Amino acid sequence: MRRLLPLLAGLLLLATACTAGPGPDPKPAEERWRPAPGLAWQWQLSGRLDPTVDVPVYDIDGFDHPASTVTDLHRRGRKVICYLSTGAWEDFRPDADRFPKSVLGKGNGWEGERWLDIRRTDVLEPLMAERLDMCRTKGFDAVEPDNMDGFENRTGFPLTAADQLRYNRLIARLAHERGLAVGLKNDLDQIPELLRDFDFAVNEQCAEHDECDRLVPFVAAGKAVFHVEYELDTAEFCPQARKLGLSSMLKRYELGVWRRAC
Repeated sequence: MRRLLPLLAGLLLLATACTAGPGPDPKPAEERWRPAPGLAWQWQLSGRLDPTVDVPVYDIDGFDHPASTVTDLHRRGRKVICYLSTGAWEDFRPDADRFPKSVLGKGNGWEGERWLDIRRTDVLEPLMAERLDMCRTKGFDAVEPDNMDGFENRTGFPLTAADQLRYNRLIARLAHERGLAVGLKNDLDQIPELLRDFDFAVNEQCAEHDECDRLVPFVAAGKAVFHVEYELDTAEFCPQARKLGLSSMLKRYELGVWRRAC
């Protein structure tokens, strides 16, 4: 019987290896990147990437760029954020046909995009986990999950604030399990509830809508707020942005190379 024990143990290990998935290999929480307030950044989601902008942080599309791009930016001393749309479906993504029609809602104002039914975590969690696996595999330091405020929009679904909190926390957990920092995109109403779950914030047009003060809890907690305006001149928002500790710049809507930092 004793001779059989090592064999049985080996068979048990083999069976475990065959049935277990690869799973996340998270960094300890203290090793995860934690961007501090005031870091300059570049946000480029269209056009040929210019890696030479002299800033410590780049935010680029996770699908459009290979691991070699992330490696090159790291060699240049940049931290790199992986842009993903986690709250809306995009018909041009390689995994678009894996989203059942039942989770696709109304258009969100961008061509080829529709809001997702974020209540259907049974469908969306494995799909988003695979996207975050992609970000991790390519070597990104963080993720910017977009369209995370569907409950405040006409999505075609009766989404509630509680639905949004649950989904946003799910995305944050999936990112952290993979060693990625994660940013809260817009969703200002839920900052008090979500501040502890997210490592930084990404905001569009808080100055235009006179709501940048609502991002102060992130700065007070030592967490960066990466902020852009599209319609204002820098003189109209930069003084306040500097006072609040935001990482602010002027961009065009297409989010190409052009930028004008505060």
